[in-house]
Amino acid sequence: MDLTGATDWLLSVVLMCPGGRAGLSVPLQTCRGRQSALQLHVDKQKKLRHASSSSENMATPLSAAHVCRLAGRTVASLSARHRRAVSLPARRCYVSASTGRNLQFRLDERTAHSSLDLFKKDTGIIYRMLGLDPSHVPNNPERFRDWAVVFGDEKISSGRHYWEVTVKKSQEFRLGVAEALMSRDECVGTNNSSWMFGYAQRKWFAMTSNKMVPVTLVGKPDRVGILLDYEAGLLGLVDIEKPRIIHSVRVQFKSHLCPAFGLWDGELLTHSGLEEPEGLK
Repeated sequence: MDLTGATDWLLSVVLMCPGGRAGLSVPLQTCRGRQSALQLHVDKQKKLRHASSSSENMATPLSAAHVCRLAGRTVASLSARHRRAVSLPARRCYVSASTGRNLQFRLDERTAHSSLDLFKKDTGIIYRMLGLDPSHVPNNPERFRDWAVVFGDEKISSGRHYWEVTVKKSQEFRLGVAEALMSRDECVGTNNSSWMFGYAQRKWFAMTSNKMVPVTLVGKPDRVGILLDYEAGLLGLVDIEKPRIIHSVRVQFKSHLCPAFGLWDGELLTHSGLEEPEGLK
């Protein structure tokens, strides 16, 4: 029995309604017009307790949960009153809207070879060994006709940009940048207008002008990052778990660039509009 119930019971014993049997108490709720000052006080306390309880149970709006990056993970910064244990994701995840400084792109279907299918709102590609007959796709000058290559739909001529690619479902691919006007008769990495990081036969390499340089200490991560600094002439392959630049290529960029991808097995999924991890140089 709570305090209010005990008080009501005591009052029912002390106060008797007229007409009640001797020795038999009648609850105050059935006695009309006979409330004492004590009963009025009890009712007032009930109302106060009810109002207090309702106030405490109301959902108090949190201060805008400031999404921030901490040690490569996403956490919500709450006011001291609402601070509590926050479950962090098992791996790093950047949350970022597309802004003027965060490159946001999709894959450009007009450039995609007929063996490549775009999916997930044109952010991913799947390689089809028996792809479409080239005659069944629009014959436009932007399309790669001989090589399984696709470009991103944004052109870059300045700034520092970062994006990531999920590579866990492919055993042969190339990632990097290429000049927007690169010949569609050539493959990315085989000329001096494209700069790529590739994976084949369980080995990583950097590639340009058809020359390969081995890249070690990478392993086979599920996802990697690409860092481009146009003015500094830097293209870097990023270990997103550290994070750190695993290997970089230095070149003096002179033309508009596009994110570029070659795929000969499985699928790739791009992630753009991301903030650059802290500490990359």
